[in-house]
Amino acid sequence: MSEYIASPREWVANQVKLYEGSGGTEGLTLRDTGLPVVIVTNTGWKTGATRKTPLMRVVDGDRYILVASQGGAPTHPSWYGNLKAEPRVEIRDETKVQAMRVREVVDEPERQRLWEIAVQAYPPYQTYQAKTERIIPVFLAEPTA
Repeated sequence: MSEYIASPREWVANQVKLYEGSGGTEGLTLRDTGLPVVIVTNTGWKTGATRKTPLMRVVDGDRYILVASQGGAPTHPSWYGNLKAEPRVEIRDETKVQAMRVREVVDEPERQRLWEIAVQAYPPYQTYQAKTERIIPVFLAEPTA
């Protein structure tokens, strides 16, 4: 495995450290929202380093919906480029860790269905979309085995 580079955002680095350091028994919710998160481990497209990001836990059966919202910022989050360049990821959901493969959902009916599931799980996504001119990307992570 390549070198791990923690996020420059202190709260992100701290949450990943707590979540993984506890074996998936602590740090399971997004800051003060009480809403569940997963840790997505991916490869940095520029550095080749291991990167880890807490994202909202949004599921569709045995698959995870990953929303590149960045709070409605005008640009995609840095992990967007990582997933586009290298679709193999690992997702930690509490104590369960599994290898997965992601794809950006571009088929509009499929994207809309997944977007609605994501908004139901985390309603601020709708506000984030209203704040930005970009279409917020949606990825689907599927088990590799």
